[in-house]
Amino acid sequence: MMRQFPANPDLTVEEFELNMGPQHPSTHGVLRLVLTMDGERVVRCKPVVGYLHRSIEKMAENRTYTQVIPVTDRLDYCTSMTSNYVYVMAVEDLADITVPPRAEYIRVIMSELNRIASHLLWYGTFALEVGATTPFIYGFRDREKVLDLFESTCGARLLYNYLRIGGVSRDLPEDFCERMLAFLDEWEPLIREYEDLLDENPIFYNRTKKVGFLSAEKALAYGVSGPNLRASGMARDVRREHPYAVYPELEFDVPVRTEGDVFARYRIRMEELRQSARILRQCAEKLPGGPYLEPQPLRVVLPEGETYVHLESPRGDIGCYLVSQGTDKPYRCKFRTPSFCHIAVFQHLVRDCLIPDIMAICASFDVVLPETDR
Repeated sequence: MMRQFPANPDLTVEEFELNMGPQHPSTHGVLRLVLTMDGERVVRCKPVVGYLHRSIEKMAENRTYTQVIPVTDRLDYCTSMTSNYVYVMAVEDLADITVPPRAEYIRVIMSELNRIASHLLWYGTFALEVGATTPFIYGFRDREKVLDLFESTCGARLLYNYLRIGGVSRDLPEDFCERMLAFLDEWEPLIREYEDLLDENPIFYNRTKKVGFLSAEKALAYGVSGPNLRASGMARDVRREHPYAVYPELEFDVPVRTEGDVFARYRIRMEELRQSARILRQCAEKLPGGPYLEPQPLRVVLPEGETYVHLESPRGDIGCYLVSQGTDKPYRCKFRTPSFCHIAVFQHLVRDCLIPDIMAICASFDVVLPETDR
């Protein structure tokens, strides 16, 4: 397409199409952005997904309710505990299963530890996108300590398969709470260290301040949720608006900023790290005794009906829609994942920006492609 420069009608420029991805380190998976460029400035952007489609939702229709749990681990490999959680909550809601109080606390502990691990992974990779390597090393150094806690509990460091219908697969190790509190005592002061690496850095400011602005109205229109929505001024958190598990018994704040740019999305996650530590300390103090599982038959048969449950994952509002026809397998299992909505809004945020800004904007949304393609 030939078009004229507004300043000089005698000069024309030819727009060209550029593929960013699907094999690209800055797309955080196999995401393809079809960019229409005017020099180095983006004129249009078309996100293309589907390169990682694995038919998880269709596979669920051919497995028993218990056999689906390991599949949900692959939904978002950065937060497998959360993916397990939303699915078993849907099954328990449809089957009217009451989870023991100890199991509810253990699930919240695992969810908040997974939130810390996920945000540290994001912190490191986000910093790499804007040209900083030291934060990546710091983030992964401390994330390993969280994975040590997971490994001692369920034997895995990535795909946990820990939650069960009616509770969790095994109880916490005897010294788990002591080790977790020791980790928090050592790690929580380091959050200030993470911030010192970036907050006063003029290069980081130039790469993030007033870049990728997302208004609250557009965020709501696209179904944006989680830290990305709260960075645009909306104090929405499923743990507060639709409380589940033992969150009503816990005290925590919902961080909010109004700038709506890349820097605000970074700051929100830094504050969420502190709030997760605050929740974990309360859970360690209030953790009750008793059973960790309400035993269920290996082949759980659910009554006919349908349900939808959702919770707050590190990436936002994740939901599971489940339909039963009275058998031991789901008739329909559909996941509502936040990354799918977040990728859709890229077409507006990267318009009129430069190529390097695309990396910062996409990284600030913390998308994970497996949960997008499912």
